[in-house]
Amino acid sequence: MWAYIAQRVLTSIPVILIVGVITFSLLYVAPGDPAAIIGGDEASPQQLEEIRRQLGFDKPYHIQLGRWFLRLVQGDFGTSIFSKREIRELMAPRLQPTLSLGVQVIILSSLLGVSSGMLAAWRAGRKLDRGLMLVAVLGFATPGFWLAFILIWGLAVNLRWFPVIGYSPIGDGLLQHLHSMFLPVLVNSVLGSAFISRITRSAMLEVLREDYIRTARSKGLTEFKVFIRHAFRPAAIPVVTVIGASLASLATGFVVTERVFGIPGLGRMLVDSIARRDYPIIQALLMVVATAYILINLIVDVIYAYIDPRIRY
Repeated sequence: MWAYIAQRVLTSIPVILIVGVITFSLLYVAPGDPAAIIGGDEASPQQLEEIRRQLGFDKPYHIQLGRWFLRLVQGDFGTSIFSKREIRELMAPRLQPTLSLGVQVIILSSLLGVSSGMLAAWRAGRKLDRGLMLVAVLGFATPGFWLAFILIWGLAVNLRWFPVIGYSPIGDGLLQHLHSMFLPVLVNSVLGSAFISRITRSAMLEVLREDYIRTARSKGLTEFKVFIRHAFRPAAIPVVTVIGASLASLATGFVVTERVFGIPGLGRMLVDSIARRDYPIIQALLMVVATAYILINLIVDVIYAYIDPRIRY
């Protein structure tokens, strides 16, 4: 098992390096001159050259890339063009809201998707199955920003059960924090659980047609035991794949969600940095998102190996 994990980690390193090269190269293909942005319209050519020298733009590309990677390994993301503060300091207070949103979405979307998919497979072809799959199709086809505005209008503006915008950190109290995060978590969980539910249903129905399932039923096992003990684990591999892919794709959804609900997370920070063309922050956040994506896929591979030991060999 540990050899398999080490192998997956080693194969992830080249991917991170390639993503890093692409991310760093964005500085050269993006419109605008960072030195001109820092110096402003009144900067003289001599001042612009001095700024470029301070930023290291006077060095060859491979030297700049090597220094950038070396700083990343040391945990140094550089300095913001506008605030002149270290990016690591700017990201630290914004990490907790995004992580909290992500963890809650992972838990809720997985519970909703897997449970509704198993329930639909249990009642396959009946009204409950058709109703759950209709809800899943609607959830999968609904744009995230539209669903967010509908929930804000219904639950926050009219019923006033939840705040329209705003964020309460965990330090202000767990219940208050969960209350402020309910709507953004619900929006992302509905979108994520829709696809999980459909795949869970399909995987369960395929496994339930196998001969060993009929054998288990012929032995007099209850339908609950057949579902949980004999059917769910073989069907879990495609479900885990979809959960991992959904979580990775939700990283882009957090950008919209944090903007709509006023959450001071990394997604909102990325949007603001793009608007200001603060390239060092954009590079740092893209690397964080890419690394998180690769890490999620690595975790999915490890879960594969746990569910089906044949994958290790």
